[in-house]
Amino acid sequence: MAHLSDIEIAQSKTLIHIKKIAQKLKVDEDDIEMYGKYKAKLPLSLIDDEKVKKNNLVLVTALTPTPAGEGKTTVSIGLTEGLNKIGKQATVVLREPSLGPVFGIKGGAAGGGYSQVVPMEDINLHFTGDFNAVEKANNLLSALIDNNIQSKTNNLNIDPRTILWKRVIDMNDRALRDITIGLGGTMNGVPRQDGFNITPASEVMAILCMASDLENLKKRLGDIFIGFTFDNKPIFARDLKAENAMAILLKDAIKPNLVQTLEENPAIIHGGPFANIAQGTNTIIATKMGLSLSNYVVTEAGFGADLGAEKFLNIKSTFAKLNPKCVVLVATIRALRHHGGAKPEEYNIPDLEKVSKGFINLEKHIENIRKFNIEPVVAINSFISDSKEEADFVIEKCAKLGVEAVLSEGWGNGGKGTKSLATAVVNVVENKATHYKSLYDWKSPIKDKIEIIAKEIYGAKNVEYSKKAQLNLRRISRLGFDDFAICMAKTQKSFSDNASLIGRPEGFTVTVREIEIASGAQFVIPILGKMMRMPGLPSIPASENMTIDNNGVISGLS
Repeated sequence: MAHLSDIEIAQSKTLIHIKKIAQKLKVDEDDIEMYGKYKAKLPLSLIDDEKVKKNNLVLVTALTPTPAGEGKTTVSIGLTEGLNKIGKQATVVLREPSLGPVFGIKGGAAGGGYSQVVPMEDINLHFTGDFNAVEKANNLLSALIDNNIQSKTNNLNIDPRTILWKRVIDMNDRALRDITIGLGGTMNGVPRQDGFNITPASEVMAILCMASDLENLKKRLGDIFIGFTFDNKPIFARDLKAENAMAILLKDAIKPNLVQTLEENPAIIHGGPFANIAQGTNTIIATKMGLSLSNYVVTEAGFGADLGAEKFLNIKSTFAKLNPKCVVLVATIRALRHHGGAKPEEYNIPDLEKVSKGFINLEKHIENIRKFNIEPVVAINSFISDSKEEADFVIEKCAKLGVEAVLSEGWGNGGKGTKSLATAVVNVVENKATHYKSLYDWKSPIKDKIEIIAKEIYGAKNVEYSKKAQLNLRRISRLGFDDFAICMAKTQKSFSDNASLIGRPEGFTVTVREIEIASGAQFVIPILGKMMRMPGLPSIPASENMTIDNNGVISGLS
């Protein structure tokens, strides 16, 4: 019998009204802002810092993934279903999907199989308009900058050559990476070089994810660094009086979104930065909302643990004073074969030798998680092509490292398939959890913090800086931003900055090409190797396989 697609499974589910999901969190119907029957916004007044400290946070991350991803979101949702099945009150807290991957190569981010959040189509498309609000706030600032350059009366003397702020659009569109604006005569502005990032890479998105409330959001928006005047003075968004108007556009986007899982458990979805070019985790507000309303919160951080989890633990947890009590490392036999040298056409062919060779990648991630004083659990995200021999090998190898590895079968069986994983997680939370510690002190010099991440997490031998990066370091110091956190932009395909170095590379050098400043988010972004903050579409984009019928029923979305 043919398997149902993710969207067919999601469409076959009869959803319950969102007010019933709110009731499960003991939230009154009058306290939610409904977006139709199945989506709602949660007010920030529901956050309770005492409950945040008391309840249990579980972070889901992964080994270094293959291009298709290893199913962190599916495992996060499945684990939440499993925790509820074994009698724990659990909520999953996730990021919002970006339209770039949805129409590109990776697909949506609402889980898969029988571990999904619904309504899946809404979540993967425009949802409640948060991404649109981020995009508009970002581009309002761009318009204000160019208007100020054009203005004769209120001119701040901005040097257009120094402007670092870019426009954004939530689409993979490589043609917009570097553009020239202001052409067509004096009435159309001052010509200058500009460009677009993808919306998840916007500093406004980063700020939304770091803000604690509307007032803090406004302050951070005002702190955005734009560039310099002709007499070399720094210019911030507050100098353009932009922060209030930007915050107005984000007044609803700051509120987390409530939806449901296929098994009618609560799911909070909010914010959507990528993990290879931004911080890769949902908002602090959403995580605290989940912890205020649930005993267990399961959340995920994008790509491998060297990216999303590193940033979750060194940036988000440090700033928000969160204490993750367990980290779930998602592994697939497919990815272990990949790190053992399998070619893409061999990913689904059982090969114990390649799995054995590729285990070094997972082993390094296990070591890294323990550096934060947290015990990991390995979730083997089960695929039909896995052999028992390969899975048993991973379980035994992990056991020798003192780590429990458990088959996770949430894709095929929902919560029933993740009860063992849920039990293993509860065992760590209740019996082994210690207070996590970050890997570096924010007050350390920028170079020291970069080297700690590169050497401790990636396993690099050296860090080199281009001339541009060295100039960026001097600028950061001059602006007084030395005590900012570090948000690395690096390929997700390798521990190194070279995508072709699989497994556990050693003795390599990472090259910092340049360092961007996100002063409103309070971090700097070292860009390693050839990373770009505006992806392109593949030669055959996913959009080509999507259809919508006369009744509005969508097919081909994944």
